[in-house]
Amino acid sequence: MKITIITICYNSAATIEKTIESVAEQTYKNIEYIVVDGNSKDTTIDIIKKNEKVIAKWVSEPDKGLYDALNKGIRNATGDVIGFVHSDDLLASREVLSKIACIFQEVKVDGVYGDLQYVNKEDTSKVIRYWKSEAFKPELLKKGWMPAHPTLFLKKEVYEKHGLFNLNYNIAADYDLMLRIFSDPTLKFKYLPEVITKMRVGGASNGSLKNIKLKSLEDLKALRTNGIKNPIKVLAYKNFSKLGQFVRK
Repeated sequence: MKITIITICYNSAATIEKTIESVAEQTYKNIEYIVVDGNSKDTTIDIIKKNEKVIAKWVSEPDKGLYDALNKGIRNATGDVIGFVHSDDLLASREVLSKIACIFQEVKVDGVYGDLQYVNKEDTSKVIRYWKSEAFKPELLKKGWMPAHPTLFLKKEVYEKHGLFNLNYNIAADYDLMLRIFSDPTLKFKYLPEVITKMRVGGASNGSLKNIKLKSLEDLKALRTNGIKNPIKVLAYKNFSKLGQFVRK
């Protein structure tokens, strides 16, 4: 089974090499690695070229934002399963893709997801927030539940059925996509109870109060668009559930 890993980046010279290393060091080797760059102005392209031996395809050109870049990656993917490792992120261990592949091969599922750690930007061993997920049940959607998107690996057929990221969202297209997917009663998912991805703090949806407000407004739009009842109540559940994820010192 081939797993396509997609990394999107823009002026990511400070972090992307560690991201590439975390993919290259995987014990699972049937990987198609795609990098989509947004026409970086720093030395990101030099780093990509230096690592071309582990990258199956890469492109550098202007895009319409991160979701447009992700869609480019999905369209170019030829793997059976597609996952994302953003340029600020790391796969948590060398064995994580082997474990994910094993689940897909042994259990009839359409998606696999796990836990996410938000880590210090300079020292990725320092955990700031731990997003622990759980086994999926349809009623969880009414409580604002979602898996951590960077940990979600889906069969390519899921995208063929439900489409790509909706570019009408600036910051919540991942939530909209997951509502579409997890609302489909014909799809089956498996929770892998361990950390799959480490994300450096300061991402698009959590970098400022302005972005947090925009994220909430777009989450509300996604809930209404996908026919989730009592969307304001669900959004409140979703936001309050994050409070327990912060690691106490």
